[in-house]
Amino acid sequence: MTSQPESRRSFLGKCFTVATAIAASELPALALPLPKLASGSAIDSTEFKGKTVFYRLVNKATAKNWQTLPMGELIGKLAHELEGTPYVASTLEIYPDREVCSVNLLGLDCVTFIETTLALARMLKKGGRKPEDLLSEIALIRYRNGTTGDYSTRLHYMSDWLADNTNKSIVKPLDQLPGAVPFTQKVGFMSTHPASYRRLISQPEQVEKIKKCEEAINGRSLKYVPLNKIATVEPLLKTGDIVAICTRQAGLDVVHTGFVYRTADGIAHFIDASSSKSKMKVTLESGPISGSLHWSKNLTGVMFARPLEL
Repeated sequence: MTSQPESRRSFLGKCFTVATAIAASELPALALPLPKLASGSAIDSTEFKGKTVFYRLVNKATAKNWQTLPMGELIGKLAHELEGTPYVASTLEIYPDREVCSVNLLGLDCVTFIETTLALARMLKKGGRKPEDLLSEIALIRYRNGTTGDYSTRLHYMSDWLADNTNKSIVKPLDQLPGAVPFTQKVGFMSTHPASYRRLISQPEQVEKIKKCEEAINGRSLKYVPLNKIATVEPLLKTGDIVAICTRQAGLDVVHTGFVYRTADGIAHFIDASSSKSKMKVTLESGPISGSLHWSKNLTGVMFARPLEL
């Protein structure tokens, strides 16, 4: 369990450990040569880490013609390739006074795991081969309306992330699953706990912007599947579906994220960047997924979404 988060992604990536503490708590199938990584790369190495990993993934995906797979299956292949990647929180907090779009393939938290995997899949479908191509897809997914601006333009709350990426036709909410009910939890943790965020301490003018974003989120109608209904919807889930685990913690909406990963035996598993002390890496959890979501009494259910084909 850890101390103060640096952003919503920090406490999402750590299963919102700060809140818990408060409560307790292809392209053609031909292999690409591995490019030489020149020291004078156009991309700042602090903003794109793991180029060797990036090219390994691109080479393998291209050689195996993964771009022809349905989007969900492609995401599953990439997620499997990222298994074992160390869990690292706060990788987006690079500068104290400005927001930049960044990638870190050497360490992932639960949100950067789904963003990076989804962005890689979209990039491959479009024929992208360069780090710049991945950064472009990440920016589209991570920021409100797909534009990197200041700290408030990052989609800090997962319900906001899902809504914005629905508007951009990147995902669709699976809000008509059997047993889905209205999600009434309100957000507000960031604006009421600015001292928990390094960026809100250094840029206090961002607090009011964050508060306005929270008000917009709270005005939306959302649905989720309660925990006791997850087993019922499991047969309807597909590899690559996004799993956003909901909480009753005051001011928060979602505490952890990952993907559905259906193995050859038909069991729907949960694959995530786990902050469990016994794991601390991208992990394919024991299945089925309904049995993987009972690690806190504050969990209430799941918002599911399905990445869309381009």
